[in-house]
Amino acid sequence: METPKVIQQITNAPLPMMLEKLGTSIANAQSALDANSIRLANELATVKINVGDDEFNLLSLGFAPTFYAFTEASLEMKMEFSMAESESYGGSLAFNYGKSETKNDNSGGKDGNGNTSTQMFGVSVSAHYARKFSASAEGSSSIAAKIVSLPAPDIYLEILKSTLDKDE
Repeated sequence: METPKVIQQITNAPLPMMLEKLGTSIANAQSALDANSIRLANELATVKINVGDDEFNLLSLGFAPTFYAFTEASLEMKMEFSMAESESYGGSLAFNYGKSETKNDNSGGKDGNGNTSTQMFGVSVSAHYARKFSASAEGSSSIAAKIVSLPAPDIYLEILKSTLDKDE
């Protein structure tokens, strides 16, 4: 992968979008938790039980819904980027030389002694060149949220109880 493409991928990391979605998700979850607690409070107010000759709703007997709230949320992102380039080259040169003489009794040779001589040589050349590129980009993320339970708001319970008292 070309270096500019890897860098472009890293700079295009959707951090702002992730933070926005985290905030929106927490707000939606908080709304759902509140709606559930209000529904439960209304059920506690409408469910009636008999104690002796008297009838009571669960709310008037001290039962109360629990409300929950997000107190902390965190988003952690880690990115790692590495790039490497290596280059290697080398070579070798070898030279071989050999000589061989043969004695011959034949006196018909040009130099008159009948000896012949052979010479050989060889040259070998070896060369290599390598260039390597590598790049990698890695990322990880984690999202954590902390929820605590809270008692129902006093004003809400007072209004709910007074509404029930008026109905009776």
